[in-house]
Amino acid sequence: MKYNLKLEELGMFLLSIILFTQTEFSWWWFPALILLPDIGMVGYAINNRYGAYCYNLFHHKGIAVLFFGSGFFLKMPYLELTGIILFGHASMDRIFGYGLKFTNSFQNTHLGTIGKN
Repeated sequence: MKYNLKLEELGMFLLSIILFTQTEFSWWWFPALILLPDIGMVGYAINNRYGAYCYNLFHHKGIAVLFFGSGFFLKMPYLELTGIILFGHASMDRIFGYGLKFTNSFQNTHLGTIGKN
C-alpha cells in the first residue's frame, strides 16, 4: 500500500510540474521555490502544537488547490504559482514519507512515524 501511495504522490508532483509549465514564469522559479513551504516548520520553535498547525497549513493540498483555483479564475499568476508550489511541495514531502503532523511530535504524521520502518 505504501508503494501505491508514493506512486500516487509522484503523479501529483508531476502534475504540479505540468501545471507550472503552463504559467508565464521562467523554469528556474520552480526549483527555487519548491522548498519554501517548509517555512511552516518555524512554528516548532514555539511548541509542538503551534508547529504542527503552521506546518500543516503550508502542506495542506486543499489550501494549495484553493490558491491555484483562485489565481486561475482571478487571473492572478502569483496566486496560481503559490498554489502550484504548495501542491508540488506537499506531494514531494509525502513521497519521502513526511505527512501532515500531529500535535504531539514532529515525527508523528498521518503517514506514520518518521524514521521508523
